[in-house]
Amino acid sequence: RLTDNGIARCSNRTLKGDYAFGVDGQIFPPGGPALVLRGIAMTTFDGRGGLTQDDHGTLNGVPRPGWRPAVGSYEVNPDCTGTMQLIFSDGSPMLNLHMVVFDRGRQVRNVLDGNATGALGVKVH
Repeated sequence: RLTDNGIARCSNRTLKGDYAFGVDGQIFPPGGPALVLRGIAMTTFDGRGGLTQDDHGTLNGVPRPGWRPAVGSYEVNPDCTGTMQLIFSDGSPMLNLHMVVFDRGRQVRNVLDGNATGALGVKVH
């Protein structure tokens, strides 16, 4: 949403509904070689700062078993930048991400803090 002077104005309400993400990049485990990550996720934003997610991915082409559920939180700043945090039910490490919301809340681009991984999400509902 734009203000009268053309400046983007966003809030947690800007993200509400289901977003399909494509995830690509590399993971750098401590003491090990880099791993190529490819994945998909369906994230549901509640418009109030809470989210749920199911994701599936491959590491170096080897699929992880099934879908991995997560819960989390997000915060969208008035300038349409923001942060996300994901907590997984399988005990995987918590993830912190930075994001930019654009296309009037229909798209989200994020990067994972600490690894060379990013994603683009598009609103589907």
